[in-house]
Amino acid sequence: MSSPAGVDPSVPPSGPGCVECDAVGGWWVHLRRCAQCGHVGCCDSSPARHATAHFHATGHPVIASFEPGEDWFWDYSAEQVVRGGPLAPPHSHPVGQGVPGPADRLPADWQSRLPG
Repeated sequence: MSSPAGVDPSVPPSGPGCVECDAVGGWWVHLRRCAQCGHVGCCDSSPARHATAHFHATGHPVIASFEPGEDWFWDYSAEQVVRGGPLAPPHSHPVGQGVPGPADRLPADWQSRLPG
């Protein structure tokens, strides 16, 4: 059985956190994984919204939740939940990694910094 367009089940995630936030010492609320290339970016509830920026930069349409216990996929092009299928492990960030996180980088006023 073939994978849906925009999904490559052989590609592992880029790491346990948002690639761009990690590079600059930033933080996130939730994480999303590109189902095509494995890029892990922060969600639209996060200040930087790197997962959506990755879609706009690459055209890779499908993301998967990278949160423990979640198994949904979203297609930016269709603007809807889609069926994605299994991806290469790991399927989420480490369970002990807090949300939002990483805890050591959260500013004291993090809630006031969320997008409106």
